[in-house]
Amino acid sequence: MIEKERRGDYLGRTVQIVPHLTDAIQDWIERVARTPADDTNEEPDVCVIELGGTLGDIESAPFVEALRQLRRRAGKDNFVQIHVSLVPVIHDELKTKPTQQAIRDARSAGLSPDLIACRCEKPLDKATTDKIAMFCQVEPEQVIGVHNVSSTYHVPLLLEQQGFLGVLGDLLAIKKVEIPQVQLVKGQSTWKQWKTLTTAQEHTFETVNIALVGKYVSLHDSYLSVIKSLEHASMASRRKLNIIWVDASHLETEWEETNSKEYHKAWYDVHTANGILVPGGFGTRGTVGMMRAAEHARTKNKPYLGICLGMQIAVIEYARNVLGLKGANSVELDERTSDPIVVYMPEIDRANLGGTMRLGSRPTIFQENSEWSKLRSLYGLDRTSVDERHRHRYEVNPEYIEKLQAAGLHFIGKDDQGERMEIIELKEHPWFVGVQFHPEYISRVLSPSKPFLGFVSAAAGVFNQVKGLSQAKEQELANGVSNIVV
Repeated sequence: MIEKERRGDYLGRTVQIVPHLTDAIQDWIERVARTPADDTNEEPDVCVIELGGTLGDIESAPFVEALRQLRRRAGKDNFVQIHVSLVPVIHDELKTKPTQQAIRDARSAGLSPDLIACRCEKPLDKATTDKIAMFCQVEPEQVIGVHNVSSTYHVPLLLEQQGFLGVLGDLLAIKKVEIPQVQLVKGQSTWKQWKTLTTAQEHTFETVNIALVGKYVSLHDSYLSVIKSLEHASMASRRKLNIIWVDASHLETEWEETNSKEYHKAWYDVHTANGILVPGGFGTRGTVGMMRAAEHARTKNKPYLGICLGMQIAVIEYARNVLGLKGANSVELDERTSDPIVVYMPEIDRANLGGTMRLGSRPTIFQENSEWSKLRSLYGLDRTSVDERHRHRYEVNPEYIEKLQAAGLHFIGKDDQGERMEIIELKEHPWFVGVQFHPEYISRVLSPSKPFLGFVSAAAGVFNQVKGLSQAKEQELANGVSNIVV
């Protein structure tokens, strides 16, 4: 909208919230809805939009109005609104008044729910369902109960049991859409494998303990994508996941002087974990502790995965303790370091931090004579490159690559120019891998991220079994996902 105004598209007219901003929101939604989202490169049939916020708040008002208008623009059988509402349990009784009031508020804003998804602690009984249907002017089958289950991955099964797909299909007239038989078969196969994988978790009793050594462990949501990727990999490895949260600062010797109990607890967690993961982050705090964790994993043959900063930390630790460069560091952590192992990328603006990172999906090229790599074997030895998403402004200094490789730290993946280091791996180690990209961004339940899958399976002691089972073919699953382990 701002670009249109600057180009003069509005010809000097007053630019308003309605219709200009609301039209821009609708145009954006329609554009995204038509963008291919999988390997078929076909236009999607359905686009899911989440309208968050609180009704009545000024910040969300333009979006609420845009969605109200979008129903009319999309036309009949092309728009469904699902209202998610809490049904609390008070003294063992399901209370519907909050849902009734929420629907009333939504309707006053012009949003008329077609389906009501009721979040609750226990299953909805018939009396509660009928009451919500009557006071919210919908049919009982349009009231969907979403009660607490043992895993969020069981929610699709819960929805299927209540006939959700049938109701949704009728509202969107999906039966009129011609779907090729091959896609139907893929969809059925995908659904079968989803049920097999998620149901099997109920009968899994062995646990894999992963120490997540990070800077922001007090707020677990900071690592939500990492957590989900670990869950995907643990399900594929047939293990229950136990994440041990370790504050990297607590591993530093200075912490022992101020809080000996937390220091020894942190090191106990690192020692007893099956694997150590160091995720991304910014700034100096806790980085010494991360290096000590990386050293422990390297020297004790404990599976290690470093992501972005975690990879850079592993390289710095190796330079210090194997190459003997005691002053090795990142310019992010010490601008005057004598051995800048990690440096600013040349194209990055050092003055302005906003919008200056290397972002998006970019190719990583596997290097010659890297067929021994455990990570590459999971991607498939027939593949010469992979595309992964990036988010960083620092890189391993190319001037030190030759020395590091001569000392045994292998850079098995580089960018398409051969100048930027993307993957490190130690050859004689159960699993010591660092990646500059963020593999957690594209991990899926039925297609676990390869770095996470290898890391978790190695930590669980089942890497060879998982490697053998993770080579499912692309055409076996819908939506271009592959590499499911069942």
